[in-house]
Amino acid sequence: MAYQRFSLGAEITAEQQTFFNRNGFIHFKNFINPETVTDFIRASEQVQQNWITNKVEKVNGVPIKYGKDLDGSAIVQRFAFINLHHLIFSEFTKDPRFNVLLNLVGAGARLGATEKDGMVFNHYVNGPDSGFTKMGWHTDGLRDVFQGQKLNPMLNVGIHLDSLKPENGGLRILPGTHKQNLYRMLFRKKYFLDNGADKNEIAIIPEAGDLTIHDGRLWHRVAQSSISGEASRRRVIYIPIIAGKFEPKHEGSPTAFYQRFAGLVK
Repeated sequence: MAYQRFSLGAEITAEQQTFFNRNGFIHFKNFINPETVTDFIRASEQVQQNWITNKVEKVNGVPIKYGKDLDGSAIVQRFAFINLHHLIFSEFTKDPRFNVLLNLVGAGARLGATEKDGMVFNHYVNGPDSGFTKMGWHTDGLRDVFQGQKLNPMLNVGIHLDSLKPENGGLRILPGTHKQNLYRMLFRKKYFLDNGADKNEIAIIPEAGDLTIHDGRLWHRVAQSSISGEASRRRVIYIPIIAGKFEPKHEGSPTAFYQRFAGLVK
């Protein structure tokens, strides 16, 4: 397939919809400006300091993943529901352009700001003490299967805060696998254990400020950076677009079964 980068306008064009329907992902350039990228990174550092100080282990039942920065200091490597902990992220969920993106799913779609894991902020860095550098092959539809639910549409919207090259690692997807049957979704690969490159995979290589969307049923992984140090740092925000029953989470929400696999992420 020919990789394309699109510009998001006032509506999803027929060309964009066709590309997404065929491949299960789409890449939009320059969704946020450099100043906003800087603001988001600074805000994440403020939330991080608060959570480290207060030893926050879970948010709405979702485990928080901690790790070590290049200097050995503690960092949060996976924030869940960060939109509930800083105004800048909360306000961002109200950006009217998200309403345009809902059209990729159609009627009944919504931004999952209070569902699933809410707005997730991932922070990868490849250093001597790093514990969050890659993620094995998986689909996001597995959570619905574990919970005995119908496989409703779910898209993962990623806002990228660092410019990447292939050697930086990052998101790898298998185009078209969002159309697979349930057996292939469950058994095409060993969930989270298979980390190797696939001859059919496509590397998502964004510039800081770009937005990507991939269908939750699509097989994807996060490749480890082949370089180390500051050049390996990559930060990305994810928030789901979902349909089906409205299921917001709260402080008393239990930890989901599938989140026990978090220990397999290295």
